[in-house]
Amino acid sequence: MIRVQPEPFDPAIELDALAGRAPGAGAIASFVGLVRPSTGETTVDQLILEQYGNFTLATVNAIAEAGKTRFALLDLTIIHRFGTLSPGEAIVFVAAAASHRRAAFDAVDYLMDRLKTEAPFWKREQGSAGSHWIEPTPDDHAARRRWELKT
Repeated sequence: MIRVQPEPFDPAIELDALAGRAPGAGAIASFVGLVRPSTGETTVDQLILEQYGNFTLATVNAIAEAGKTRFALLDLTIIHRFGTLSPGEAIVFVAAAASHRRAAFDAVDYLMDRLKTEAPFWKREQGSAGSHWIEPTPDDHAARRRWELKT
């Protein structure tokens, strides 16, 4: 289940839906990313996420397929929002159902690292310091590269 959407979602409902699609799972791990109310000394009023329709969806699907294959997942869910979001709102939901806990945990970590650095979303924060674009950090790229070293 992959969705790129402007509408809010309920992580609990999405987790239940994944559990229903993967009745033989031994583990389900999940992550919910939220809009932060501040970044350091700067207050965040809004986070604006832009995306490019089918291109964004195709990229997220490719990342999902790579994760599903790499970790032998029974199923997964990725939901990524776009549009104007307020502090506290959920931006992204990633959940993985696997036979064993380590595969589920690692899959969610891997999927988030790839989404953070590869998915074509353009993010702009508006707040007390004005408006500025957000790019993946060197730490984000280092987290992504560590998966290239693991087999």
